[in-house]
Amino acid sequence: MPIYPVSGTFPTGSTALNSGVGSVGAAQDASAINGLDATPTTGASSFGNVIDGLQSLQGQSQDLAVKAVTGSLDDVHTATIAATRAQVTMELVAAVRNKGVDAFNEIMRMQA
Repeated sequence: MPIYPVSGTFPTGSTALNSGVGSVGAAQDASAINGLDATPTTGASSFGNVIDGLQSLQGQSQDLAVKAVTGSLDDVHTATIAATRAQVTMELVAAVRNKGVDAFNEIMRMQA
């Protein structure tokens, strides 16, 4: 399984994206699968864009959960996938934030 750089884009139709996941569709790229833009960004707005994407995923997850509970959603799997997507993205954002805070604290310790 190839490992792609975080700042790069994922190849379209990669078999690595579809292996072990079931039938996702070869025409989808990583940005379509995880709901976030996988293109590299620069500057301080990069983390902000990820936060915006996370909020969007959480909103979609909540909307689908309400539809699933009220019975207006035909496929409950869609709500489950959306909830898992939002949860995993939240865990990733928290881990990146924690690493950033740890790096900042380490730099402050070196200066003292």
